[in-house]
Amino acid sequence: MAAWLEACRGVYNYALRERKDWIKSRSCGANACSLQAEYIIAADAPYPDYYKQQNALTKAKKLFPHMKDVQSQVLQEPIRRVEAAFAARKVRGHGFPRFKKFGQYRSFLFPQFKDNPVQDGKIKLPKLGEMRIVLHRPIPDGFVVKTVRIIKKHSGWYATLCIQADVNVPDAVPAGASIGIDVGLEYFLSTSNGLQVKRPRFFNKLQRKLKLTSDPAPSYGARERASCCNAG
Repeated sequence: MAAWLEACRGVYNYALRERKDWIKSRSCGANACSLQAEYIIAADAPYPDYYKQQNALTKAKKLFPHMKDVQSQVLQEPIRRVEAAFAARKVRGHGFPRFKKFGQYRSFLFPQFKDNPVQDGKIKLPKLGEMRIVLHRPIPDGFVVKTVRIIKKHSGWYATLCIQADVNVPDAVPAGASIGIDVGLEYFLSTSNGLQVKRPRFFNKLQRKLKLTSDPAPSYGARERASCCNAG
C-alpha cells in the first residue's frame, strides 16, 4: 500500500507538471522569453485535460512497469484530483496547485465494487487481497459499499467506506399559508398579512441600569501632598 501511494503521487505530480508547462508555454511572449529557461511546447499541442491524461496512463505503464501493480482505477483518481484542483483554481482565483512531496500523498481510492468487500471482519480489495480490519460499526441492512478510500496516518492504516441505499423519501406535503416578511428600521418586522412587530429597543430599556463611575481614588502620595498643602 505504501508503494501504491508513491505511484499515485508520481501520477499526480506528472499530471500537474504537464498542465503547468502547457499553460506557461502559452503565457510567454515570443519577444520576451526568459534568459534562463523556457517551456517549449508545439503550438498545435492540445491542452492535457483529464481524458487525455487518463488515456496516457496506458503508455506510462509500458515505460514504468511498477505502475502495473496498481489497480487501474486507483491510478485514475490522482488525475481526477488535479482536474478538481484546476477547476477550483479558476473559481477561487488561487495560484497553481502544489506538488506533493514524499509522504504528503496519504490516500488512494477504489471508486467502485461489484460485491460487498467487507465480510466477517475482513475487507477484500482488488490486487491487495483480504485484510483484517477493526469494523467500527456494522453496515446497515440494505446498504451497499460504493467506494473505499485507504488512508495512511501516523497511527496506522484506515479504510473509509462510502455506502448507499435506494430509499424513497416522500415529498413533504405543504401545509399552512406562505407569508412575506420584511425587516426594517421603523418596525422590527412586517408581514404581508398586516402583522407589525415594534423594535425591541434594548438599549433604551437597559440604559437606566447603567451606573456612572466616579473618578478613581487618588493614590497615597497624592493624598499626602494634599494634606501637606492644607496644613501650610
